[in-house]
Amino acid sequence: MTTKLTAKRYRTRPSDAATQHPASQLRPEDLFEEPDDGLGPGINRATPSQPPSDQRITADEIAAVEGENLTGRQLRLARRIAAKHNIQASSDHMAVILLRRSGIDPFQRASLMDLVVSSRQAEGPTPNLPQKMQPIQLPSTEQRAQDSHLRELRQIQQDIARRRQRKLMLLGLRLAFFVLLPTFIAGYYFYAIATPMYSTKSEFVIQSSQNPTQASSSMLSTSPLQIIQDSIAVQGYLQSREAMERLNDDLGFRAHFASSDIDPIQRIPESATMEDVYSVYKRNVKISFDPTDGIERMEVIAEDPQTAVAFSEALIGYAEEQVDQLTQRMREDQMQGAQQGYENAEKAMLESQQKMVELQEQFRMISSDVEVSLITSQLSTLNSQLLEEKLSLQQMQSNARPNEARMQPVRDRIQRLEDQVTELRGRLTASSGGDESIARLQAQLALAQGDVEMRQMILGESLRAMETARVEAARQTRYLSRNVNPVAPDAPVYPRAFENTLVSLLVFLGIYLMISMTVAILREQVSS
Repeated sequence: MTTKLTAKRYRTRPSDAATQHPASQLRPEDLFEEPDDGLGPGINRATPSQPPSDQRITADEIAAVEGENLTGRQLRLARRIAAKHNIQASSDHMAVILLRRSGIDPFQRASLMDLVVSSRQAEGPTPNLPQKMQPIQLPSTEQRAQDSHLRELRQIQQDIARRRQRKLMLLGLRLAFFVLLPTFIAGYYFYAIATPMYSTKSEFVIQSSQNPTQASSSMLSTSPLQIIQDSIAVQGYLQSREAMERLNDDLGFRAHFASSDIDPIQRIPESATMEDVYSVYKRNVKISFDPTDGIERMEVIAEDPQTAVAFSEALIGYAEEQVDQLTQRMREDQMQGAQQGYENAEKAMLESQQKMVELQEQFRMISSDVEVSLITSQLSTLNSQLLEEKLSLQQMQSNARPNEARMQPVRDRIQRLEDQVTELRGRLTASSGGDESIARLQAQLALAQGDVEMRQMILGESLRAMETARVEAARQTRYLSRNVNPVAPDAPVYPRAFENTLVSLLVFLGIYLMISMTVAILREQVSS
């Protein structure tokens, strides 16, 4: 009696051998892989009155089925459906062709449902694992199995929908916590907490003092590369810590940004180091240089407009001083060398002239040429007189009875003239009585005169070199020309709340995406 009640209340589970059947291994998701045609189950199903034969199948039909690239699972399902409908086929492709000739689509949902239902009906109860049966008020076993299968499918669909909703909800929570919440905090800071800052903009350019017309015709004209280098040097100086410390000493840069009126994020704390102050300086003093037109643009940000203008004026003044210092050493070196050369040449010329004067005083003559010309004229006169006296003496000696009394004075005069000529000739070439000869004096005076002339020429060249250096130094001079002067603004420019909030959103979203992709890649690597 007990055995009968147990048989009525319990149904045994399928055996392990039955679960290995291909129809029992079908997943519920596999039933929805092919699109539904909208006709519902059983529309395309046809029960052939006579199983078709595969002897009239052509090679073109088989090639067409092979061209569909059906998977092995689909071909096996087609063979099983053909066997269910008593269709004899020698191959899987022929089974597909014969089923389609019979009006049965082997890959339609209805055909798969029939195959599953028939497979479950074919399974017999086994007493291995008893299972409690729920009473079902259905007239047919086949209808009861079909409804149970549909209910399982609906449960699977609902479970998939719930999992998708849960994943979407978790994704929304993560985005809200890691992206939207930080963006909201950043936007609240920019709109409600951040201190309004005023900005002043100015533009200036570094130019040379040389005339453009002269620059085009001069071989030593200032190159644009040198102007660009000077502009970059000035930009680097204004962005340096030295300029920041000088601005802090002159106008109190640190005290201004350490005021309690500024919000804590932009404020300089009391315990801040000079590096922290320098970071604030670089954030609030922005300098850019455009090499195409050579214009430097500077923007200074401060809490009030007057302070921003004062900071800008001070920095422009520092830039002007730096421009002067860039070429000051070169100009000083050029002028110093030229000036020293001129002074040395002038001193040497004075020394040579003094030596010339001393020689003239020592020799008691102004010029050796004049002295030589005087002696030469005296010799000429004496030679003329000597010739006349010799002619007179010869005339007297030509008489038959010359008068000795008259001839003796003539002989004496000729002797004195010859002695005088000899003396004068000796003065020209020989030294006598401790006096140097005219030739030696003339050589010394000529050397002194040549030295004076050479020193005068060197002095003239030094003067021209000094003038050239002065012109070159003036050409090397740089000056700063203001294109746009700093003007006090009437409305704050920073913070730009909307732009900063949007940038914050993009930054947080990018960080979240990078972290999510990294985690997903690591999870995939670990799972594989």
